[in-house]
Amino acid sequence: MEYRRLGASGFKVPALTFGTGTFGGKSEMFKAWGETDAAGATRLVDVCLDGGLTMFDTADVYSGGTSEEILGVAIKGRRDKVLISTKGTFPMNQEPNSVGSSRFHLTNAVNASLKRLGTDYIDLYQLHGYDALTPPEEVLGTLDQLVRAGKIRYIGVSNFSGWHIMKALAVAEKYGFPRYVANQTYYSLIGRDYEWELMPLGADQGIGAVVWSPLGWGRLTGKIRRGAAKPDVSRLNSQVAVDKGPPVDDEYVYKVVDAIDAIAKETGKSVPQIALNWLLQRPTVATVIIGARTEEQLKQNLGAVGWNLTPEQVARLDAASKVTPAYPYWHQVQFADRNPPPVVW
Repeated sequence: MEYRRLGASGFKVPALTFGTGTFGGKSEMFKAWGETDAAGATRLVDVCLDGGLTMFDTADVYSGGTSEEILGVAIKGRRDKVLISTKGTFPMNQEPNSVGSSRFHLTNAVNASLKRLGTDYIDLYQLHGYDALTPPEEVLGTLDQLVRAGKIRYIGVSNFSGWHIMKALAVAEKYGFPRYVANQTYYSLIGRDYEWELMPLGADQGIGAVVWSPLGWGRLTGKIRRGAAKPDVSRLNSQVAVDKGPPVDDEYVYKVVDAIDAIAKETGKSVPQIALNWLLQRPTVATVIIGARTEEQLKQNLGAVGWNLTPEQVARLDAASKVTPAYPYWHQVQFADRNPPPVVW
């Protein structure tokens, strides 16, 4: 397993991270992800460690904290062999202070996550969403206190806009607070919006991408093809709209999958392995979160590392998945000599 620096920090993370949103299944949304229990989770952690994958990502809201609890059971007795990434910000109950990034909520959220995980420190703690009602000085001051207390070691964000991150980095520099070094972000061959603003920001400011939903909500599993029915077991069958991700035109998906299929024949690799390997070659990507309901799915996803697509194959996938970026990015690309992006859109 390749290890990469997380942003501009000295912290190294494996190229693949295991996402534990499949642990628990305590709501309609999370049942669509998976219902892995403690015994099943322990076996999946075994397989991950055997493959060199040592980082596990969760969040307090995944199955109402059950995901963290099950992960804690699965890693018991081997905390020194794993890295834990978790997130907080979203509400866990209806109490008015149980949401956001206030000092009150973040302090309680971190302490509760530590208890559920059965550990006294979190390797990477990320804000799950942006809180415009709490001043960044309060947010970062609280995270600074938690770092100094040894409860968290590195900090990051998720689902932030570029200006949200830059505003926070300015506050961190002004007051000497810890800087965000990770951006847990959606990015895939059928969702390349990350490249427009967040990737250039990450390259410039030293923030590593921790990629979630790299297979586009199940659209790049190899089971979605022209003329084929949707698989019986899929997040796309969830009745919760947000769990299906943004609408994606079917013809666009088919075009990308056609290109992946052609490369699969050349390489002998699966559709998911190719989609994941493409991401691992993108600028700023530190680690890609993979999920699995079964041991076989996990082993297949672990096969995305240890080899690389050729530059020509990458170019073909780039072309198949290319879309016109939003303004002002389509305008800026005309002046790439003075404003070079990390990738060519």
